[in-house]
Amino acid sequence: MMISTIDIAISIAYILLIVFIGLWSARRKSAGTTGSKEYFLAGKTLRWPMIGLALFATNISCIHLVSLAQSGFDTGLLNGNFEWMAVLTLILLSLFFVPFYIKSGVSTLPDFLEKRYNKACRDWLAIISIVSAIIIHIAFSFLAGGIVLETLFGIDMYVSVIVISFLTGVYTIVGGLRAVVVTETVQSIVLIAGAFIITYFSWDKVGGWAEMVNVLSQQQELDKISMIRPVGDASGMSWLAVFLGYPVLGIWYWCADQTIVQRTLGAKDENHARVGALFCGFIKILPVFIFVMPGLFAYTLYKTGSLDLSSLPLIDFNGKMIPDSKGIYTLMIQQLVPKGLVGVLVAALLSGLMSQIAGALNSIGTLASYDLYKRFKPEASDNRLVAVGRYTAGAALALSLALLPLLNRYTSLFEGINDVIAHIAPPITCVFLLGVFWKRASAKAAQYTLWLGSLLGVSVFLISKIGGQKTFIGNIPFMMMAFYLFCACVFMQVIFSFLHPVKHTAESSTLYWKSWAEPLQAPGWRGLGNYKWLSLLLVIIMVILYILFK
Repeated sequence: MMISTIDIAISIAYILLIVFIGLWSARRKSAGTTGSKEYFLAGKTLRWPMIGLALFATNISCIHLVSLAQSGFDTGLLNGNFEWMAVLTLILLSLFFVPFYIKSGVSTLPDFLEKRYNKACRDWLAIISIVSAIIIHIAFSFLAGGIVLETLFGIDMYVSVIVISFLTGVYTIVGGLRAVVVTETVQSIVLIAGAFIITYFSWDKVGGWAEMVNVLSQQQELDKISMIRPVGDASGMSWLAVFLGYPVLGIWYWCADQTIVQRTLGAKDENHARVGALFCGFIKILPVFIFVMPGLFAYTLYKTGSLDLSSLPLIDFNGKMIPDSKGIYTLMIQQLVPKGLVGVLVAALLSGLMSQIAGALNSIGTLASYDLYKRFKPEASDNRLVAVGRYTAGAALALSLALLPLLNRYTSLFEGINDVIAHIAPPITCVFLLGVFWKRASAKAAQYTLWLGSLLGVSVFLISKIGGQKTFIGNIPFMMMAFYLFCACVFMQVIFSFLHPVKHTAESSTLYWKSWAEPLQAPGWRGLGNYKWLSLLLVIIMVILYILFK
């Protein structure tokens, strides 16, 4: 055993508590709601605090805790751009996308695409969403969680993730979205608390910000503190790549991915959905300071000899054997955090793992029931839809476990997951953006763009992985590749929209904005809780932060 008995006891007690809360939540019912609406959308009773915390918990997983610390160790604050740029896409979700989703009364995003375009678009997005949820939200989370648990407890990675997947699956498959959101609310609080603990002890060990800057200055590595890198930077994450590439990834992830957006679909009303998304935006400011920065503190401690990396396995990096930084977070827990608090840190890691899996399983079940099964069995009862959702979620768990050996080849899990998203997101981001903002975007054009754009993304991904840096494609940073693929998809959809002109139905004619100002006409709540004021405040805060960390 790598940690004390008291810490092990705390970790086990936490897991059992979450399972209990999840099963208890499953017993509650909302008056006047049908079985499937209750199971998949929590009876549309969710309020903004729960929505915001659930969005954050579904997004933050073991991948973030482990890999953002790793990226802080390797490249400094650079990958924090994924967290702060997410704030801007959450504003887009609140202002432009949520009103359509709530107004159209859809249960899933593929359902929205059918109303705006056609059934072929719905089917394609449903399949892509299920596949991406299995790979991105579950399998990668399993991999990160397995690495942590194996390092800390000495338990085989596959044994630990199978046990965790079973326990998470129990309350998720039984309880539906209500159980997921209630447990995610608790898990968000525990996760943030654990992150603050590791940040405090690493900060204290370094001796504060000034001391860290002094050490980095001596190493001539002050660029690790900068969030904005020049064009041509070796990281492939220049300011141009971030500001052009991230919106392609972020709009798909935050505005068009069922696993994330489903929390807003379960909102009590439009205002709760909008403010819930913005509340998550405020929380997303924290990860740079509590997830990424501890990794940078760890690098500083390593350079001063205060952090021992000898227990980490060695990997070959450009012909030089160096410590594998994937284990840096667990190493920090072992060497910097006192007994008793280690159990809280493990609970935080488990929170990230379980909440990510739970959210993905619920969305997979919803997609399989509403967008696939009910399409071919429209007479299916609510009980049957719930049963199909549960069976599908169970199958998704098994498939994600089988993918672990394949995904374990990435040096950085965080870059791995974003590399996959960069090749999946462009066609989906394209059809949603043009569908919402362009009246002439036609059904056939969207259909062909989804098909050809997905084929192009897969082809480029395979060429870059098989050929590596020997090919021109293999030398393009994945963030810029996402932007280039998006431009190609926009070109496709515009051309196809002229070749196959739009024929709006009575329903689709209401599902695009007539002008950019139209979504801002809804009055919202009075006072500081108004979505317009909250959006403006978020933008101001982000501008100030980027100026401070430029």
